[in-house]
Amino acid sequence: MVNDKSKPNAGKLVVYGGSFDPVTIGHLDIIHRAVSLFDRVVVAIGQHPTRQPFFSVEERLALLRGVTADLPSVEVTSFEGLLVDFCLQRKADAIVRGLRAVTDFENELQIAHANADLEPCIDTIFLPTRTNYGFISASLVREIASHGGDVSRYAPPLVCEALARKYASR
Repeated sequence: MVNDKSKPNAGKLVVYGGSFDPVTIGHLDIIHRAVSLFDRVVVAIGQHPTRQPFFSVEERLALLRGVTADLPSVEVTSFEGLLVDFCLQRKADAIVRGLRAVTDFENELQIAHANADLEPCIDTIFLPTRTNYGFISASLVREIASHGGDVSRYAPPLVCEALARKYASR
């Protein structure tokens, strides 16, 4: 692999884990920014046995792959268990997390500390959201869509279409 000196982390692999239920433009912003910093970005959908997602893992994988198809350095996959264990399996150098507000930071910092305790060689990098995306969450997008509202400002067209189909079938 040829190192691209324009990237501060040339040759490095970062994992962006989350539920992405559904992927929003805020998530996409973090993905695009991670691509600009790292050579390879793995977007990993966590499967939690205690949570009931709106979209199935297969649907979320398809949506994420669709909206990142123009990013050749992005791989979309899923995992079960601890994110830090997944990172070890993939030989990741770091975890990237987006932060919307101070309340996100407190929770994310606690998780980052636990991950560092479990595996000190994997760092967590926090990327604050752009101010115009700070209020967008997957749950907000689902709530607006459930009432027939326009979510095109908050989610990519592919996701908007999937939400419309899903709510129409209910």
